[in-house]
Amino acid sequence: MVEEIRERVRARYPHGETAGGATLPDLTPLLHARDAAEGKVAAIGTVNPRRGGLLNSLVQSLKRLVSRALDWHVREQVEFNRAVLRCVQATLDAMAETNRALVRVGAAGEMDIQTQLSEWRKGWEDKLAEKEIGYLRNLAEIQSAFQHRVGVLEAGMNERDALFRELAKAQHDGYQDALGKATLEIQQKLWKDLAQVRADQEAVIHSELRVLRQRASVLAPAAPQVVAGVSTPAAPAAPAADWSRVDWLRFSDRFRGSDDYVRRQQRMYAERFAGASDVLDIGCGRGELLETLTNAGIAARGIELSGELAAICRSRGLSVEQADLFEYLKGLPEESLGGLACMQVVEHLKRPSVPEFVELAFGRLRPGSLIAVETPNPECLAIFATHFYIDPTHRHPIPPALMAFYLEEAGFTSIEVVRLSPAVDTMPELSELPEAFRTKFFGGLDYVIFGRKP
Repeated sequence: MVEEIRERVRARYPHGETAGGATLPDLTPLLHARDAAEGKVAAIGTVNPRRGGLLNSLVQSLKRLVSRALDWHVREQVEFNRAVLRCVQATLDAMAETNRALVRVGAAGEMDIQTQLSEWRKGWEDKLAEKEIGYLRNLAEIQSAFQHRVGVLEAGMNERDALFRELAKAQHDGYQDALGKATLEIQQKLWKDLAQVRADQEAVIHSELRVLRQRASVLAPAAPQVVAGVSTPAAPAAPAADWSRVDWLRFSDRFRGSDDYVRRQQRMYAERFAGASDVLDIGCGRGELLETLTNAGIAARGIELSGELAAICRSRGLSVEQADLFEYLKGLPEESLGGLACMQVVEHLKRPSVPEFVELAFGRLRPGSLIAVETPNPECLAIFATHFYIDPTHRHPIPPALMAFYLEEAGFTSIEVVRLSPAVDTMPELSELPEAFRTKFFGGLDYVIFGRKP
């Protein structure tokens, strides 16, 4: 009977056999362990048997009472133990079925282990090659992404470097500008201080010169006059106002303007006298017009009544003589001049002397030569309040129409009047007047009249 039971167990749980050359595991020990566990599960909740007797009966009754009282507590443990045994049983069944399948597979001999191994190896090599290709592809993609990232970083670094360079250049340019401005301010302050020192020194020099001239006018004998470069004895003159105490050079600087200012105002005359030669500047003063004409390539010379101003002009390399304009013009040959300019002079002459001067100028000019006469403009009422009477040697203003009449009477043609120095530039209050009224009565402070000898 025992042998029969064993055969049945072996049939149900095969072991010790081979399948494909491999020995199947023996499941008998696992079955014995399962049976022992089932016995223990069945004993849960039972009372151990004891020998008969009253005391034993009481003890057994007490144990059964405690067992029934703890039934609710051990019920889950019992269920758990039974579930574990069912799981063990299911595992044994599965393992037995596996053994039987292995036995059938080994018995059938359908597939050789070497064939399976070769097929498995081929599949493994294919998968390995596929994985290797994928790995290389991923590596290439990672390398490409890395290079792209490196390129982006390099571009960002280049951009930041360019930005830094621009910022540094801007800061450098700002520093250079600030340095240039500071240098310019220092230079301007230096030149301003030098100009102030020069002005102070010139004031002292002018003061000393005025004293020397005043002493010379009292102590020096009468000097001979120079007419057309020929020295003649001085003739007795009628008593005249003594202006020797006035420093006329300083007077010109203050009320006529600096040399540069006057030269800028007289640039137009270089264009008017272009192509002329042997131009005479009557009353050349400090020589601004002569310098303007000479710099433009126009041959010009001048005469000046003030010996001091004539000496200043000669010190600048200009051809200037000290002479009276009437005596000088009378001493010139007919038609010997190629042009004549008379700036701010005629207002100093007596009234009958103006047409006489114009007739003399007409006779000394060559045909086609130009004459230019500049003088204060009495059409501008502002000159009587601020400009004309500042110069104490001014005799009377000459209206443009009267000066044009003098030129026409002498024989000049192509008369043209140009009004200069708008009063509104020096007196901004005039801009509040109506334009037509301002133009009519407060136009140019000076005017120049041009005429040409036919």
